[in-house]
Order: sequence, then C-alpha cells, then structure tokens
Amino acid sequence: MNVMSVLNQIMGQAQVGQPQSGRAMDVKGLMGGLGNQLSGGKGGGSGVDVKSLLGGGALGLMLGSKRGRKMGGTALKYGALAGVGVLAYKAYQNYQTNAQGVPQQAPALQGRPLEQLHGADQERRGLEILQAMIMAARADGHIDANERALLTQEIEKLGPDDELHAWIQQQFDAPLDAKALARNSDSPQASREIYVVSAVMINDQNPMERAWLDQLAAALKLEPNLAKELEQQVQAISG
Repeated sequence: MNVMSVLNQIMGQAQVGQPQSGRAMDVKGLMGGLGNQLSGGKGGGSGVDVKSLLGGGALGLMLGSKRGRKMGGTALKYGALAGVGVLAYKAYQNYQTNAQGVPQQAPALQGRPLEQLHGADQERRGLEILQAMIMAARADGHIDANERALLTQEIEKLGPDDELHAWIQQQFDAPLDAKALARNSDSPQASREIYVVSAVMINDQNPMERAWLDQLAAALKLEPNLAKELEQQVQAISG
C-alpha cells in the first residue's frame, strides 16, 4: 500500500515546506511558517481556509466540518501533524525528566520516531497514524454518508492504490474500538504518536471526543502524566 504517499500529502500543507533530506525536522520553523499563513500575512486576511491549509481537502473535511466555525489560532495545533514523531518524542523526554521512581525502558525498546523510519517499518507506522486520524475524526459521529462521500473523493485525489483505498473504507466501517487501535501499535513511540495525532484531531471540549481520547490513553497503557505531557505539547503549538 502506498500509505506514506497519501499520509505525506495529508500532512503536507501543515508542514509549510519540507525539511532537507537527512536533516532533523525543524518543528519550530514549521510552526512559524504556519503561523504566518494563519495570520493572513501582510494583507491581514480575515480567516483560515481550512480545506486548502490542511491536506488539500481531506484533512480539512475531517476537521473543518465540525470545527470550521471556530478555528482561529487553535488551528496552529494542526501543525503538530507535520512533526508528530518529533513532538511525541520530545514529550516523552520531558516526562522522563519529571518522572520520579518510574522504571524506564531501554532506548532500544522505545521505537523510533516516524520521521526516522524507512521502508516497511515506515509504511506500518503510517497505517497506524492514518487509522488514528480516521478514528479520531469519527469520534463525535459527525461523518455522515454525504460527508463520507466527499471525504472519499478528496482522498481519491491523493492517489491511493486499490489496496489502500479498500483499507480506508474499512476504517470508516469498523467499530470505534480504542483497544483494537492500540493493538496495532508497534512500539511505545508508536503509541505516543497515535495519541498525539488523536489529540490534534479531537476537540477536548466535546464530551464524546474527550471520552475517546481517554479511552485511547487507557488502551495504549499511557501513564496519566505522560498522556498529559503529550497533550501539553500539542497545545503548546497553538499557544
């Protein structure tokens, strides 16, 4: 499946420019560029075109239809998708620094950030991330038949192969099951990335979406303080 091709396009507009090959992703720089877009530049634009800003339409539909009326500065947090692995790892480092008496796993057992993976490992992680995005978008039940048809059209524009297209449709039909999503996690780092992506997608002021995030944290076996740190990193993007 060509999952990374599709996922990179969905994340692409949030990235506001690609990091050079072989160099670490400059999340701060990416956020600054995104902030310039959101502020409307010198022209003082009055709002955010979510569908053009986020993923050429696909991500905009997953987010914009339920949050489009109140995007404002909080849209900055969607830029976290551009460096999900870096952000999740930074949160884990902060958690380790602040943790007292908590046994720590060896670094080799933690897994590598998405941005450092290649080949089959990257494709697998990409599926985990994309599945988390779709599940979080469905958490409040807002994607009806018409919105699903529109979203399918937008995803088709990104060029998924037949296998990935069928897989995506399965994700729309599958039960919302946090435990099933967690079982697909290939490492602690993957679990953190799944949670970060989900935290980006949900509106924690919506009880149904907040409940989904809490269920996911439990299913991923994230320590409460780690889950809190991951959310704080996401919120810091929009601060």
